Amino acid sequence: MNIRKIEQNGIEIAVVTSNDVLITDVQSALDLMASVSYEVGCNRIVLDKLAICEDFFDLKTRLAGEILQKFINYQTKIAIIGDFSSYTSTSLKDFIYESNKGKDIFFLSNEDEASEKLSRV
Repeated sequence: MNIRKIEQNGIEIAVVTSNDVLITDVQSALDLMASVSYEVGCNRIVLDKLAICEDFFDLKTRLAGEILQKFINYQTKIAIIGDFSSYTSTSLKDFIYESNKGKDIFFLSNEDEASEKLSRV
């Protein structure tokens, strides 16, 4: 895992990259937040969707809700980046749409969109 800090509009944002899946359950999400906070002191994170297990995107598992609730509880905003067009679940598409209208969790195409969004909320 590599964590680099960027600044956009005066806001510090952690961009996390990894060749491995980093989030597989609630504890691994908490570990990621702790690592980012300790290493770069940010509470805004950009993370590629490939670093999240596929079960996250199957809403029936409830994993997405449990994990994202931890981000909200710990006042950490996250932008998950990648191509979400391959998912056919209407529920997931609705979930992504509603999340993107909020102020804590976003599903966006790329790092530029993510850093711009995280710096404005």
